[in-house]
Amino acid sequence: MTARGRQWLEALPFLLPNLIGFLIFTAGPVVFSAAASLTNWSLTKPGSVSFVGLANYADILTNKSFWLYFINTGYFLLGMPISIAGSLWLAVLLNRKMAGIPVFRTILYLPSFTSGVAIMILWKALYNPNYGPIGIAIEQTFAFFGLDVQSPNWLLSTQNIFGLTPEKLGFSASQFGLGARDALIFMGIWTAIGGNTMLLYLAALTNVPEELTEAAQLDGAAKWAVFRNVTWPQLAPTTFFVVIMGVIGGLQGGFEQARVMTAGGPAGSTTTIAYYIYSKAFEEFQMGYASAIAWMLFGIVAVWTAVYWRFGNRETSYL
Repeated sequence: MTARGRQWLEALPFLLPNLIGFLIFTAGPVVFSAAASLTNWSLTKPGSVSFVGLANYADILTNKSFWLYFINTGYFLLGMPISIAGSLWLAVLLNRKMAGIPVFRTILYLPSFTSGVAIMILWKALYNPNYGPIGIAIEQTFAFFGLDVQSPNWLLSTQNIFGLTPEKLGFSASQFGLGARDALIFMGIWTAIGGNTMLLYLAALTNVPEELTEAAQLDGAAKWAVFRNVTWPQLAPTTFFVVIMGVIGGLQGGFEQARVMTAGGPAGSTTTIAYYIYSKAFEEFQMGYASAIAWMLFGIVAVWTAVYWRFGNRETSYL
């Protein structure tokens, strides 16, 4: 046996626990779900499982509900640019050398330690149309200026800023407004700003060479010019990572919010692909169909990642 072979043999006992865990809890379920997606497996008919090939995938592609929920998933990504911009703004403010900055950093990051479900229950109460503080604040603010404006119904409304209809692919003038989709976006922005994205930008800002900033200032550049031409290009790798991970997380997310706050409603307007998978698997018990949806979602994520990796990292190539 060669020396390299003996090294592998000596390392094997240390690698086996992790390898076995990976095979049982990760690789195994992935392979099993891929196989299940090619069957008509249903928990309501456990004895009649048969191979259907790509029939599930063909049905998904022609299923109007899938595309409606895909649009919902994409709609929730609209809050990501605001979250990223807000996190960057906070990071710039907290990067200053001032007394008390560590305290503010801690306070702004505290919501990230809170249970997601607890935060959602809190926001559900804030959006309550009868006694929710958000609705009361909106109505009282307009009343101060002598305007009688009713607060949106938030989690009970299918209206949205683009006028998308809830149960068919289209637009309607009656659907323009603020509703459940927008309520979840606002909550997502609040939870995202001050979280991990802020920390990533804060770490990146500390690595920006001070001599570049000082040179630009000595040349007479204003603060915005220094940020746009010196600081922002140095943050390109961080922005690339934040965007790619944010979109991947957004495409896979939306389940907790829909489950806790709206149950996918009203009229399916907050049902995302992730919640659709849950509904098909654990409410309708169509495990084969749910597995196929999961692999469709994997395909969407893989295509997005490949395209963005190919064209989105050009700004980082020179760094």
